[in-house]
Amino acid sequence: MKHRCNFRVYYEDTDAGGIMYHASFIRFCERGRTEFLRDLGMGCDFMDKEHGVLFVIRHIEADYFKSARLEDMLTVETGIKELKNSSFVMEQSIFCQDSMLFSMTVTVVCVDKKGKPVRVPEMIREKFKEFEV
Repeated sequence: MKHRCNFRVYYEDTDAGGIMYHASFIRFCERGRTEFLRDLGMGCDFMDKEHGVLFVIRHIEADYFKSARLEDMLTVETGIKELKNSSFVMEQSIFCQDSMLFSMTVTVVCVDKKGKPVRVPEMIREKFKEFEV
């Protein structure tokens, strides 16, 4: 199963011609990951306070297929591709209606407050299982 959330393209996301900037696709995916974790009850403050861990991005691979435009309603889909000891790989795609505009894989590392990689907590592993793709 994949997590889905919708976002509208605003003027701040585009150039003067109303075409969405390439970096905005990555920002929309960041919002999608944040909403995914929040919907699982694991917002940023929860991860830090309850488990003493943070998530940091290690690697991104991105593919751009079509442009998004001002006022488009976009759907960001997020799933878990791979779960390792101290990291996990997520697949994310952005759609406008039924057309895929963008896809990426992102490697996320679980670190302690000193920035040292640590094992992904078991509670998080359990919640991610439902979203494995």
